[in-house]
Amino acid sequence: MVMGSNYSPVEALMSVAPLITTSSTTMRIQIFRHQIPSILNNLGSAQMTTEFASLLVDLLFQTLAIYDDRRSRKPVDDVIVKAFGEALFMKSFAATLVQVMEKQSKFQSPVDCYRVLTWSVLLLTESQFALLSKNALCRVVQAQASVIHIAMQGSFRVRRRCKKIFFHLFTKSPDLLKTYMEELKGSRIPYKDSPELIQLILEFTISNPTFFDIWKKIFLDMYVKAVLNAREKPTDGLSEAFAPLFADLSHEDFKNIVLPSSVKMLKRNPELVLESIGVLLKTVKIDLSKYAVEILSVVLTQARHADEGRRFAAFAIVRCLSQKSSSPDAVEGMFNAIKSVIGGSEGRLAFPYQRVGMINALQEISNAPEGKYLNSLSPTICGYLLSLYKDDGNEEVKLASLTCLGAWAVKSPDAICPDLITFFASGIKEKEVLRRGHLRCLRVICRKTDAVIQMSSLLLPLLQLVKTGFTKAAQRLDGIYALLSVAKIAVLDVKAAETLSKEKIWQLILQNEPSIVPISMASKISAEDCTTCLNLFEVLLDDYSQRVLEIFPLRPLLQFVLFLVCHPIWDIRKAAYDAIGKILVGSPQLSEAIMLEFADYLSVVGAKTLANMSDTENFVDTQVPFLPSVEVLVKALVVISPAVLAGSPNACVQILFCSHHPFLVGSAKRNAVWKRLQKCLQKLGFDPVGLLTANVADLCKSLLGMKGLMSSNNLEQEAAINSLSTLMSIIPGDTYAQFQKHLIDLPDRFEHDALSENDIQIFRTPEGMLSSEQGIYVAESVAAKNVKQAKGRFRTYDNDDSLDQVKSNHSGRWDPPSKEVGGVGKKDAAKSLKKTEKAKTAKEEARDLQLREEACIREKVTGIQKNLSLMLKALGEMALANPVFTHSQLPSLVKFVNPLLHSTIVGDMAFETMVKLSKCTADPLCNWALEIATALQLIVTEEANVLLKLFPPVAEAEVNGGPAVGLFERVVNGLSISCKSGPLPVDSFKFIFPIMERILLSPKKTGLHDDVLQILFLHMDPILPLPRIRMLSVLYHVLGVVPAYQASIGPALNELCLGLQPDEVASALYGVYAKGIHVRMACLNAVKCIPAVSNCSIPQNVEVATSLWLALHDPEKSVAEAAEYVWDCYRYDFGTDYSGLFKALSHDNYNVRVAAAEALAAALDENPDTIQESLSTLFSLYIRDAGFGEDNIDAAWLGRQGIALALLSVADVLGTKDLPVVMTFLISRALADGNADVRGRMIDAGITIIDKHGRDNVALLFPIFENYLNKKASDEEKYDLVREGVVIFTGALAKHLAEGDPKVHAVVEKLLDVINTPSEAVQRAVSTCLSPLMQSKQEDAPALVSRLLDQLMKSDKYGERRGAAFGLAGVVKGLRISSLKKYGIITALREGLSDRNTAKSREGSLLAFECLCEKLGRLFEPYVIQMLPLLLVSFSDQVVAVREAAEAAARAMMSQLTAQGVKLVLPSLLKGLEDKAWRTKQSSVQLLGAMAYCAPQQLSQCLPKIVPKLTEVLTDTHPKVQSAGQTALQQVGSVIKNPEISALVPTLLMGLTDPNGYTKYSLDILLQTTFINSVDAPSLALLVPIVYRGLRERSVETKKKAAQIAGNMCSLVTEPKDMIPYIGLLLPEIKKVLVDPIPEVRSVAARAIGSLVRGMGEENFPDLVPWLFDTLKSDASNVERSGAAQGLSEVLAALGTEYFEGILPDIIRNCSHPKASVRDGYLTLFKYLPRSLGVQFQNYLQQVLPAILDGLADENESVRDAALGAGHVLVEHYATTSLPLLLPAVEDGIFNDNWRIRQSSVELLGDLLFKVAGTSGKALLEGGSDDEGASTEAQGRAIIEVLGREKRNEVLAALYMVRTDVSITVRQAALHVWKTIVVNTPKTLKEIMPVLMNTLISSLASSSSERRQVAGRSLGELVRKLGDRVLPSIVPILSKGLGDSNPCRRQASLFGLWYILEFFSAYA
Repeated sequence: MVMGSNYSPVEALMSVAPLITTSSTTMRIQIFRHQIPSILNNLGSAQMTTEFASLLVDLLFQTLAIYDDRRSRKPVDDVIVKAFGEALFMKSFAATLVQVMEKQSKFQSPVDCYRVLTWSVLLLTESQFALLSKNALCRVVQAQASVIHIAMQGSFRVRRRCKKIFFHLFTKSPDLLKTYMEELKGSRIPYKDSPELIQLILEFTISNPTFFDIWKKIFLDMYVKAVLNAREKPTDGLSEAFAPLFADLSHEDFKNIVLPSSVKMLKRNPELVLESIGVLLKTVKIDLSKYAVEILSVVLTQARHADEGRRFAAFAIVRCLSQKSSSPDAVEGMFNAIKSVIGGSEGRLAFPYQRVGMINALQEISNAPEGKYLNSLSPTICGYLLSLYKDDGNEEVKLASLTCLGAWAVKSPDAICPDLITFFASGIKEKEVLRRGHLRCLRVICRKTDAVIQMSSLLLPLLQLVKTGFTKAAQRLDGIYALLSVAKIAVLDVKAAETLSKEKIWQLILQNEPSIVPISMASKISAEDCTTCLNLFEVLLDDYSQRVLEIFPLRPLLQFVLFLVCHPIWDIRKAAYDAIGKILVGSPQLSEAIMLEFADYLSVVGAKTLANMSDTENFVDTQVPFLPSVEVLVKALVVISPAVLAGSPNACVQILFCSHHPFLVGSAKRNAVWKRLQKCLQKLGFDPVGLLTANVADLCKSLLGMKGLMSSNNLEQEAAINSLSTLMSIIPGDTYAQFQKHLIDLPDRFEHDALSENDIQIFRTPEGMLSSEQGIYVAESVAAKNVKQAKGRFRTYDNDDSLDQVKSNHSGRWDPPSKEVGGVGKKDAAKSLKKTEKAKTAKEEARDLQLREEACIREKVTGIQKNLSLMLKALGEMALANPVFTHSQLPSLVKFVNPLLHSTIVGDMAFETMVKLSKCTADPLCNWALEIATALQLIVTEEANVLLKLFPPVAEAEVNGGPAVGLFERVVNGLSISCKSGPLPVDSFKFIFPIMERILLSPKKTGLHDDVLQILFLHMDPILPLPRIRMLSVLYHVLGVVPAYQASIGPALNELCLGLQPDEVASALYGVYAKGIHVRMACLNAVKCIPAVSNCSIPQNVEVATSLWLALHDPEKSVAEAAEYVWDCYRYDFGTDYSGLFKALSHDNYNVRVAAAEALAAALDENPDTIQESLSTLFSLYIRDAGFGEDNIDAAWLGRQGIALALLSVADVLGTKDLPVVMTFLISRALADGNADVRGRMIDAGITIIDKHGRDNVALLFPIFENYLNKKASDEEKYDLVREGVVIFTGALAKHLAEGDPKVHAVVEKLLDVINTPSEAVQRAVSTCLSPLMQSKQEDAPALVSRLLDQLMKSDKYGERRGAAFGLAGVVKGLRISSLKKYGIITALREGLSDRNTAKSREGSLLAFECLCEKLGRLFEPYVIQMLPLLLVSFSDQVVAVREAAEAAARAMMSQLTAQGVKLVLPSLLKGLEDKAWRTKQSSVQLLGAMAYCAPQQLSQCLPKIVPKLTEVLTDTHPKVQSAGQTALQQVGSVIKNPEISALVPTLLMGLTDPNGYTKYSLDILLQTTFINSVDAPSLALLVPIVYRGLRERSVETKKKAAQIAGNMCSLVTEPKDMIPYIGLLLPEIKKVLVDPIPEVRSVAARAIGSLVRGMGEENFPDLVPWLFDTLKSDASNVERSGAAQGLSEVLAALGTEYFEGILPDIIRNCSHPKASVRDGYLTLFKYLPRSLGVQFQNYLQQVLPAILDGLADENESVRDAALGAGHVLVEHYATTSLPLLLPAVEDGIFNDNWRIRQSSVELLGDLLFKVAGTSGKALLEGGSDDEGASTEAQGRAIIEVLGREKRNEVLAALYMVRTDVSITVRQAALHVWKTIVVNTPKTLKEIMPVLMNTLISSLASSSSERRQVAGRSLGELVRKLGDRVLPSIVPILSKGLGDSNPCRRQASLFGLWYILEFFSAYA
């Protein structure tokens, strides 16, 4: 969008506003990178208004929540920064920003908060806002503080970005840091609400020591004030915000500032600061030894406080003090302080919690750093704790003492004294709670190996505890603790190990529990107890692995380990991570097992999560009591995988599988977990990709097996698919090879193909119902479905199958407790047993048996469906995972998917897979994936006639022109777009080709043909592996359907054949079997291009030989001649294998059958020995084909017709011995054929054989015929048929008899008998046989004629009368034409026609008239003229049969008329139309209608006269005459051979009948019709009247259409001379249209005249060119002259260059004619000649240009406009091809003295430069600086490339000079051109300065005062604008000019210096 001065900035901005919310990133960038900056630039010096600023701010803030990607946000930020230059915008933006930030603080959206923070930082750094108002700045800072609080609660990425932008702010504007600190210091920003801001500032200052030194004290004061001296408890965030400060805290600061306040607050309000001081002490990095006792003394009060929270906070402080106190005295001092308090120094500790608190504080001191002092202190404290235990009677205090004892005893071996061991020996005998306390303490102590050895004396009591614990469930935890200690002791003590074995501890444990620690128990115990269990497993699997794995089941052990690894408590998980690594290192054999178990665990957790149910409803709950988060599971996988791979590299299969489990992946990318895992493994030194590559075969086998893709668990199926997809992206080649191997060997594929319809029906039938009962037991099936569904997660499944599936998923995994696996209750079982025991009838038992059988089949089909669907789904997902590799495999993948598209059980999944494969095609074709897949499915599943309805018809495609709406239209549109940049990759093309193939194989042209062919033509590379044979086949088909494509398809076929291999020649020759001659020719021409053919290296091949041999004997001579060349290249004989020829005899195309017959005859001629065998084959084929037709007589008739054609063709090569065989076959079989056509051709074959061989074999053949005729018939009907044929054969043979042979008479009698057969074919054949026999019957001729005439006139049967007519015609032909008069035949016929008493006589005469016309042809024409009046009368006969006979006679008569005959007949008929009697009119009309059957030559002669007369008849007053006229026109329409016009005959007749109503409609239909075939004379006769009427209409559209059709007619007619009779009618109307006021109408009429002249030649338009010249010169309106010029240009283009060259001088001469109208007309001609002559006209530019330039200065405005228009057209057409001719003329015009020529020349120069630069020059450039242009660097480079730098500089120099022309119109034109093509004026002037100065100096030296003035003004303008920048270049040039030898140039240089000095003096 380019905004000009017509738009105000606000309007421009409002026009952009609706686009802001677009989701297109590209559009967003366009708006904020170009459009809005352009609007801001156009503001120029004008001030920004409040309205504009507010609108812009609103638009910017609209993007806040919408633009969520960096690419969209960056341009918005750039616009904000750009607009900050305007104070009004800055203030409005700041106000809105503060409001938004304050509002955002109420909504928890960290991302949005970050966005407004970014804008606030831009406001402070990129504008002057910070300097304007301190109050405003403070308000922004305060708003920032509240927003930061929310933003820093976001993700790590958001927090990092917030930190980054604030660091940037403080770095760029250090003064702002002071403002922030002052705001914080002054408490204007509340501390409690802005801890994050404080922390950010602290981190920044610490990173810059200079700042930290300045602000450190203030921060400390802030901390003391905000935290330590707070009146209410500080938030955790505020305490932690100062952590960076604590890290740099010195002893001095701590001692003097922090410590006093801390101690003070701990004494006054400890509840407020306890936690904060804990954070402080945890973060400081100084040694706290000096302050430990002081702080501890204050804290101990809180350690024994009644509030538990205070106690814990105090313990944390004590822990920090001990951890950061390195002095032994400090630790000992802390112990003494605690001991003193316990001892009562501060009063008696009456409550147990007080004592417990102090003991816990003592325990925290054990965290002090390790050292000798701690070793020495440990025994003391342990002794003290033992005494405490004994003295205190409270159980809680005792437990606390035990815990503390464990913490201190483990610090030193010296602490393990005999007293302690004795203490434990008695302790483990205590009550349950204390016993467990002792055991826990013992576990802690036993961490140290030294302590374990000392505890070995406790082995026996511990063993006893183990036995008790594992036999009593209540003491199981004690047993676990004891077993841990025992196991550790036994590892170090051999005797203890022996004792362990002796006691059979392992067997004891196994007897009571398959798992050592049941998960159900572990889920209920504390974290410490869980850790103990983990320690136990670690010890057992590390130190006792072999024994444990032998005794205990493995799965429960691994399940428990995984339970701990995924435990919800982090400490337990962390311990489990360490333990599992040790376990797998010690027992690497567990690696694969644990991964398998982890995969099962994922599936169970996933199923339970999906089910979303309570923890008590499912048996799985006992095994998975907690649902771990995805992150926990991923972390577990990351931890387990390295250990597993270290022990077993083959486990990479399960690792890959687990990392792609859908429960882990969730909604993220399927390989997200794998990538994370891969990085971790790589860091640890593993090569995951290498491991996968080395195990591809095993990986694929596992992933495709029962534990992967074929699993019954949906989640595992998804995991396998995800894994395969990732494999496909990593190692595609190997993965695909393995997958393809599995596909090929997939048994389900073969079983699927073997399924019967019955199997599918059973599959679709509900269970419990027989497939034969569907629809009968509906009620029962509905009732069965109404059973109450199961609860829990089973609700999420839709059917029972899913329920069973889920059950089966878990039945073998994570074993449920046996008590939960329940059966049916006893009562229910008893009831069901009774029901079962009821006696069943035999019918019920049979039904049950059948149900079981069908259930097996259903199960089988379901399995096939499941497995195939999974394979298809995997295939699709793998394809999408690596579309580039998949693209290369598309052809092979389609072979698997395509056949399954029509499957009834997996068709839907196959379609989904096809969609995914379609997405792997080349970009951008993949964007139409859904349409492509749908089209491919339709092609596979739908019938051809259904598909045809989906293709748009031709007319619709041409008329609509809108967006593609149909499926196939969208696909083709996508293909077209994809091929704009070149052909598709070959694999994409092969994938999409079936769609193109299906479209092109349509039985008629569709609206997609043109586009599809254009796409196909792009893919012809002879090197690429294209589907050439299929492409050839489809192109042959298209060429046959649409011959008009011959010009484009021919070369394409040639190019395709260049890439064919020798073994593909046979397939390429498929085209010789086509119906169309042009197809066969195109095929043979293309085959010549095959390298093997052109090199004469075709391998010997029967198919090739057969096809070529057929082509050699093609009925079309041109085809046969073309085939000869290819046959010569074949270099082999045809041979004796005729199987291909026999097959071709039954081909669908008649021409192929004819060629096959001729080819067979030729082959037999070359190999006479094969004749008998071939005849036997032909007879066998006939018998076979005849057998097909027992029920249908027309079945396989084509093959039988081919055999008849073959017998006809082989007649010449038959020998005497073959004749009986052939004749016997004809008589016994062929003559009785049920198909009339076959029977007729067999008779023809027999007659031909007799004609060829009858003379020499009369004696041989006559007996055969006589024997049959004398034989009694078995089948009367067939006998009659055969008898007729035999009689005809006898007649044909009889002509070879001697003249006096008595057999002739018998034959004639038989023929006359047969001629009564009511079969026209038989009667014609008999008629033909009679003629040659008449020479022997001269004597009997009168009687014979009399007999036939009598039968003709009097017989009661129509068949006999018609037979007599045929017989009479045959006799007359045999007796010669004179017999008509000699025997009074014509007289008899006249009398018969005149006999009004009997209709039989009249009908018989007409039948005879018809047959005589046909038989005698033109010889009968003289009698036709005589009989015409009687024929006219017969048309109005009262008897229908007579009228029908008259019509038939008329048709026969007209078909035989010569041109002379037409001339004789037509006048009388036309005269009859003027008769007053309606009957005469009617008869004349009917006879005129019959003239439609004239021969083509006569037809074209008479129809132009007939049709107009018939059209007039349509308005006759008598209805019967009107009806006759309609019928006559329909007869004309019926003989139209053009199929397109033939289909439109009803429409055309409506146009003729009702011109007012249907003329426009008829023209529309004609224009929408695509003419493939040529238009014949009858077509023209119907078309021209409608076109004529259309030309005379007032409607503009109608005239345009009529003129367009008139112009197209010549290119459509078969013979252009057929148009001659209509020229006189059409041309005057076209001339009128040519001078129509509407330019479009004139343009169409001009093209029409050009087409007519081109098609018919100038000789048929003798007056046209003179008329056009006269009109061109006329004084009439410009419109008429323009029309004449346009028409003349088209006519001159049609007449050729030679004619044009002859007339051009006269045209140029008239351009200077004295009359302005003549000049105008001839100059207008040059406006149209370039368009009509095209490239040819550039040869005459040198002659034409001067005339046009002269016209530019003409005094007449109309002439000037004509010349300028001509100049524009010349530039438009020839700017790039004839630049050297155009440019000099235009340059000269720029300096012409006439300002009009200068103006026009500048405009033309602009057009030239626009054309060269590739711009339109139409941009609105008003406003702005002259230095700013609308051009681009690329356009400037284009001008330099075309003109050259030197010429470009000259042109621009001249253009710059005329920018200061004295004429304002010249100045404006020059300025527009300059600004359009120059990007940067100063830069360009610097480049052209030498040339510009030379031009200026030359102009200053010119004799023209105007030119000198222009040059001076230009120089002044140059200095004024650029001043100092150009003076250093100008002055030296002018100074140099002062020394020029030319005085004029010296004078010019002086003038130049004078202008410069004058300029500077004026501005001094």
